[in-house]
Amino acid sequence: MLNQKEMEQSPLFQDITYEQYRRMMDCFQAVQKSYRADELIYDFAAPGGNAVGIVDRGTALLIRIDEDGVATVLEELGPGGVFGRNLAFAATGGDSLEVVCRTSCDVLFIDYVHILKRCEHACTHHSLLVQNMLRLIADKAQALSERVDVLSRRSIREKLLCYFRQLSEKAGGSTVTLPFSLSTLADYIATDRSAMMRELKRLREEGAIRTEGRKITLCI
Repeated sequence: MLNQKEMEQSPLFQDITYEQYRRMMDCFQAVQKSYRADELIYDFAAPGGNAVGIVDRGTALLIRIDEDGVATVLEELGPGGVFGRNLAFAATGGDSLEVVCRTSCDVLFIDYVHILKRCEHACTHHSLLVQNMLRLIADKAQALSERVDVLSRRSIREKLLCYFRQLSEKAGGSTVTLPFSLSTLADYIATDRSAMMRELKRLREEGAIRTEGRKITLCI
């Protein structure tokens, strides 16, 4: 369970008091689990289970694995990030979807029916929770739209520059810090890491970008 400071910083519990949060966790029969880095949190193909997962602490990745075993990062999930069978698009063919820890994580699981079904007390904070979750799902849709924008580019160069510009717009400046490693970036833009590294080198040589570790400065 989150402490009061963590709860107040979680977008899922915005405008909900800590006392209300504690009551809801009991009412929803919520279960919190802890995971190590690289550990599997959620397999969308696993039988049974209809829970919504909420990342309380740490960072996880939503990954698609195709029938050839090639992994593609679809989404990064930080604190407040939500996932679940009812909140994601379906895998096709031999593909599978998994949520895997990027760092150690604490994840809260709430059965989907408890979120949608109003409790007998018709609590105001329950309605607030539903509103907050709908907003988080809208944010998820926006993030996936941005991802489609990146993946729709024809070349590795265009994909990289599109993604860097997205980060730049959010940061409000030309210098941004990648939220994950270069290996994960290659997965995110769905390309070979070696080919991506060659393209980054060319962009640096052309003066289009400057790099310092995970810090990227757009120069065009």
